[in-house]
Amino acid sequence: MRIALLEDDPVLAASVLETLTAAGHHCHHFDRGAALVQALRRETFDLLILDWQLPDMTGREVLHWAREGGAARVPVIFLTSYGRENDITSILNEGADDYLVKPVSSPVLLARVAALMRRMYAIDPKATKEVFDDIEFDLRAEQVLRKGEAVKLTQREFKLALLLFQHLGRPLSRAHIAERVWRQPPDILSRTMDTHVSTLRQKLGLRPESGYRLAPVYGYGYRLERLCGPDPSREGRAQAGLVNLRP
Repeated sequence: MRIALLEDDPVLAASVLETLTAAGHHCHHFDRGAALVQALRRETFDLLILDWQLPDMTGREVLHWAREGGAARVPVIFLTSYGRENDITSILNEGADDYLVKPVSSPVLLARVAALMRRMYAIDPKATKEVFDDIEFDLRAEQVLRKGEAVKLTQREFKLALLLFQHLGRPLSRAHIAERVWRQPPDILSRTMDTHVSTLRQKLGLRPESGYRLAPVYGYGYRLERLCGPDPSREGRAQAGLVNLRP
């Protein structure tokens, strides 16, 4: 996952970053709330981990901005030294998804992050397939079937397609895509990324007449939308027995 950490204590931040990075997550550290808010205007993250008290603004203010702005659907964990019951209930009632009191051990942090990711994104780490209507991803073989027919994709095309389908309806920033698929900065991949998107649109038939729209979001990135019918990011997986539908 692509995670933003807001923490002004450099020692604690380094420890959390080391824990999350070792677990395979892509982590970005911010020591000021304004810097994270600015990043959220132009980038997407899968998870926000917020401290409560910061030099320039509170984590509560960042949470309010995220919930009212472009990060309304992004899960948020608070990591703070405030552990009173009224503190915890207050921040959860205001829109946070989880709450951890400092200090927190690495195993507990990773377990809570993994649990939240499963709950929010309906991801089953043991799943071998992802199904979206007539498009099926074989995760072990890194192969895609469309209407039962194999579609020849490169490894990066497969990763890009899977990322887009796992985030149906959500705009993904170029930085997010570049980091998750290429592990490189987006500024040197602009034309390459555009070419891969165009290739996927052709190979997988991601056009309005087929029920999908893969389109650029000006000055931001790309979004894959399903134009009609149920949300395949949940129902398709449920029909395949991969996840349970949430109410």
